[in-house]
Amino acid sequence: MPQQPSALAPSPSRPTPPIPPAHHRQPRYRRWRGAGREVGIHYAVFLLTAVLVLAPVVPILYQSLRDRPLYEGGGAFVLDNYVRLFTEAGFGHTVVNTLLFAVLTTLFALGIAVPMAVLLTRTRFPGARLFAQIVRWPIYLSPLVLAFGWIVLYGPAGFVSAALRNALGIVPWDLYSLPGMAFVEAVAQAPIAYLFCANALASSDASLEHAARVCGAKPARVLRSTVLPMLRPPVLYASLLIFGTAVETLSIPLILGEPNDIEMFSSFLYSHGMEALRPDYGLLGAASTLILAATVCLSLLQIRLLKHAQRYVSVRGKATRRGSLDIGAWRWLGFGFVTLYLGFGVLLPMAALVLRAFSRFLSPLISPFSTLTLDNFRLIFAYEPYAQSITNSLLVALTGAAAVTLFGALVVLTARRSRFRLGRWLEVLALSPQAIPGLIIGIGLFWAIALAPSPISATQGTLVAVVIAFGIRALPSSFGSISPAVLQLGQELDNAARVAGADWWRTVTRVHLRLIAPALVASFLLIWVQMIREYAPAMFLAGSDSQVIGTTAVELWTQGETGSVAALSTIQIAVTVVAASLVNLFIKEKKGVPHA
Repeated sequence: MPQQPSALAPSPSRPTPPIPPAHHRQPRYRRWRGAGREVGIHYAVFLLTAVLVLAPVVPILYQSLRDRPLYEGGGAFVLDNYVRLFTEAGFGHTVVNTLLFAVLTTLFALGIAVPMAVLLTRTRFPGARLFAQIVRWPIYLSPLVLAFGWIVLYGPAGFVSAALRNALGIVPWDLYSLPGMAFVEAVAQAPIAYLFCANALASSDASLEHAARVCGAKPARVLRSTVLPMLRPPVLYASLLIFGTAVETLSIPLILGEPNDIEMFSSFLYSHGMEALRPDYGLLGAASTLILAATVCLSLLQIRLLKHAQRYVSVRGKATRRGSLDIGAWRWLGFGFVTLYLGFGVLLPMAALVLRAFSRFLSPLISPFSTLTLDNFRLIFAYEPYAQSITNSLLVALTGAAAVTLFGALVVLTARRSRFRLGRWLEVLALSPQAIPGLIIGIGLFWAIALAPSPISATQGTLVAVVIAFGIRALPSSFGSISPAVLQLGQELDNAARVAGADWWRTVTRVHLRLIAPALVASFLLIWVQMIREYAPAMFLAGSDSQVIGTTAVELWTQGETGSVAALSTIQIAVTVVAASLVNLFIKEKKGVPHA
């Protein structure tokens, strides 16, 4: 019986593939060198991320348990700092104020954002596209700048307050109270909740609404029984985010709370740290630890509550065309509501702030155009430290955005496109700074840099320290911006590069980074905007020559230079508008990242 040919034997239809020449094969030592470099880069990225994230946290925890400052030798571990925090320092009253402020801010922000999202997304609303763009504007503005605008307009000596006092004899609001402070903060935070709700409504399937209409439900019933229940996950997410932001915010408590002795978490740290002649570092460490624990708990609660968000999924493989509900004459009431928020809450305060920057004073009794001047800007540019703060902010935003974008891309590619065994923990580390308040990062890095060896300790009070602090705050934004683009890249690209003899690093530099270039540009611009409006960590880290726009504005405000504050804020608004326009442009281009 003839022997059957082997499956591996050559045949005319399947010739034997040629053996690559020896000089084309990858030598074994190169394979080992590529693998060693890959592992080394992965662990270097992991360790650097861990150091950046833990550097501001570990000194705070350590200081909270020490009976003396960290820079002094000796000492013992004690719990007296936590005892004194609630006995001598009156921290319990601060906790109550902070909780009330955060709850009121969350309620006010949701009360503004949820109706706006429904009106602009699900109903026949006049000018919906234009209003949807204007609603996003406060996201690009610092709450500090928005607070200045509100004070110029609605403060005790504000333009509108003075006009009402002259006409009616009373002013029906008080910005320097807890509800007033919460409302100003809510105006700044409402666009965040709006985006969560509007995006959820825009991507959801409208078949449930059509089913309700077929059953005879009127538009109001459809909104109440079908649309609003589907908003529970985004409302929950936005609520926790706004609550956490209100807990850690510094601008509103510092500008509106201090005049009435309303103390909150952030202003407590500021008054016992920056303003104290002899700071009680143990007290600062204990208070910072509690604030950090509170924000971490909020983040964990958010993750736990959103675990069952799949119950509200309405986007399936087969969707129906989404229509707009006709709510009749009620749309004009909604139009008035949205116009009132945008006009009196955002546009008018910004216009008043810009007008105040170009005038000697604002009064309803005198035309503002008769008091026009450039003296406020002359003061900014005539005094070198004030002018330097503008240059510093631009420099910090430029270098910080570039560094964070590149490092964030490396973190994403290590966590998502490698065989690194600690990839999941690297992702957790990269996202964890979003639970660390800016003031905590500033205080912790101040101690960490002071205790570091001489090359690192020399950066104390310089722009390098400010860039590092701002970069830590921006790392989660960079990760979240770049990660979706990386996930769109097919795994076959990596396999093809490996077959061609490229190791992981060569694949990253030659393939991945080029394909995610639009996402990198968008990330750079987003982080640039975030850093140009950031200032909280710099309150503890910046020296006399490394002030930024936010810290200089606070200093001018405490000196009573409201005109110069308005001028500096106007400059920041102008710079931010240019950057925000570029952000919108490249975000549209980012949607064109190739689906490899």
